[in-house]
Amino acid sequence: MNDPVNTIGERAGLSTPVDVERWNHHDTTWMLGLFGTAVGAGTLFLPINAGLGGFWPLLILALLAFPMTFYAHRALSRFVLSGTRVVDITEVVEEHFGIKVGTLVTVLYFFAIFPVLLIYSVALTNTANSFLEHQLHVTPPPRAVLSLILILGLLLVVRCGERVIVKAMSLMVYPFITSLVLLAVYLIPHWNGGILSTAATPATPSALLHTLWLAIPVMVFSFNHSPVISAFAVDQKRRYGAQAEERSSQILLRAHVMMVATVLLFVFSCVLTLSPVQLAQAKAQNLSILSYLANHFSDPLIAFVAPLIAFVAISKSFLGHYIGASEGFKGLLFNRGGRPDAKTRDRLTALFMLLVCWIVATLNPSILGMIETIGGPIIAAILFLMPMYAIHKVPALAKYRGYASNVFVTAVGLVAITGLAYLLAA
Repeated sequence: MNDPVNTIGERAGLSTPVDVERWNHHDTTWMLGLFGTAVGAGTLFLPINAGLGGFWPLLILALLAFPMTFYAHRALSRFVLSGTRVVDITEVVEEHFGIKVGTLVTVLYFFAIFPVLLIYSVALTNTANSFLEHQLHVTPPPRAVLSLILILGLLLVVRCGERVIVKAMSLMVYPFITSLVLLAVYLIPHWNGGILSTAATPATPSALLHTLWLAIPVMVFSFNHSPVISAFAVDQKRRYGAQAEERSSQILLRAHVMMVATVLLFVFSCVLTLSPVQLAQAKAQNLSILSYLANHFSDPLIAFVAPLIAFVAISKSFLGHYIGASEGFKGLLFNRGGRPDAKTRDRLTALFMLLVCWIVATLNPSILGMIETIGGPIIAAILFLMPMYAIHKVPALAKYRGYASNVFVTAVGLVAITGLAYLLAA
């Protein structure tokens, strides 16, 4: 399998910088690609997980969603851009903190992202299998065959290279955004106050803080697209040179405004339609909000559209996470002397990803969810805390010191990590 998802640092040097004043198709493609990685299948569970806490915690989370997302991912992007060469996150860590720390972060980076890729492989197979059986009323092929076809299909996109991956994700974003917005509008006639019933009896300060403590990780990971930030940042550096940070921030800003606005519209439309009791029922049944709505309204349109929306969401998130997982895999195996040429690295990486994703999608082991939960604190540490530590320690990032946003990102990171640790212990 030929998979030329090379880290952009492997390409030769910087290209001639492009005029940063003019927004172009390249910027739009990346903006949509970031959206595509962040807003995936987890979005379909967000109204349930975020709405269960009641109106006031949800309102606070909605106000925090944009700054949590933008400042953290901008800091991670700046960290990758701070390297003296055009290299990915694993090599930037090594440059700033040494080989031992670089190796440790590479290991953690890979094992935090790769399980998510496996979960998407399972979810993709389950969604396609259910759609064939219940909506199209045909007998699906054996699970091993179906999963192989689906994963090979996505890896054919991967084979075309990083730019084609991002382009594919950006194209899939259009129907996904349209579906979410149309569904949110479709639900408006069914609004009955829903979660507003909890607004009249606000929780005690301690209960509110406890709810927020456990809910912030949910919101953080609903907008997380750290697996693709490394590739995004080095592509901007290759294209824009010294102006890469300015343009990266512009792209991130537009992407985050779009993703937060779209997702919050969807979330609030859902929680204004369903009561807290109904949200709790959906949680207990382990259903996505679309599946619950389809059952609740007995609506064949939602029942038919829901798996298609989920399929698109999972596919684009799979592609985004593949970039990060392959980056980490290459950093683990091929970041030392005597490494094979780029084409061989690509093929070995693709073969490994194909085999493991196919086996896991076929077996559907229950341990995957636990592995993803364990990887959560690692992602939070890499996304929130590592860039803040680097800003404090690395001379190349000194110009970003002293901003209130740094304190905010650090605080959110600590809340997310401790909240996840508490959930793990519980």
